[in-house]
Amino acid sequence: ITDSGLGFGMKKLIGGLVFSLGLILVVIAGAELFTGNNLIVMAWVSGKLTLAQVMRNWVIVYFGNLIGSLGTVVLMYLTRQWTFADYHVGATALNIAVAKVNLSFTAALARGILCNALVCLAVWLCMSARSVVDKIFAIVFPITAFVASGFEHSIANMYFIPMGLVLKGEPAVLAAAGKTVADLANLNVLGFLRNLLPVTTGNIFGGAFMVAAVYWFIYRRPHRGRQVVGSPATKALGGGSSQVGLRE
Repeated sequence: ITDSGLGFGMKKLIGGLVFSLGLILVVIAGAELFTGNNLIVMAWVSGKLTLAQVMRNWVIVYFGNLIGSLGTVVLMYLTRQWTFADYHVGATALNIAVAKVNLSFTAALARGILCNALVCLAVWLCMSARSVVDKIFAIVFPITAFVASGFEHSIANMYFIPMGLVLKGEPAVLAAAGKTVADLANLNVLGFLRNLLPVTTGNIFGGAFMVAAVYWFIYRRPHRGRQVVGSPATKALGGGSSQVGLRE
């Protein structure tokens, strides 16, 4: 939110609400998002997919998301939206990119873990939805929480950081942001990759292990040793399901 006059917390909250649109479009429209697809681990541990199939999906979707993100950067640059509010919109985008490339490996990793735990929880909550409105409400609160908390999303960063890379060559944006060339030392392709590595790793751990594996273990794993036993009356009648019990 650029030059809004709102406090830090309120800006983050509104930014999170707006950011929710991204996952809403992915889920409702049936698109593919790498971070949400970390939940495919559930199918792998259930034996319905091989590890090779999971990795194939992740690689294709990850690079597909990268291409889409870079294409969006080009389109947004051509709109010249970054010139709005006397270049302060561009300055905001530049400052976001600079902050991301200056994160330490540990901070980026931890923020990536917490981010995708919330993203995958949002997708998991959608499984209980019965209408489009239900799905939207299931998505909004976890996504707002991750954005407001300042966590790191690898696919979002595929847009934010390249946008900063494009805008750092605009003198008017630099002036509006109050940045010098020295301030942008880490805003380069190497800095972009240094951010993506820990954030992507954290996203995988947060989504595939903290959500997918945990919920599979709780709800989906086979319960070995359990046997369905009918009452003597139902057995005499050739079986049935009117009275059943579980015997370990």
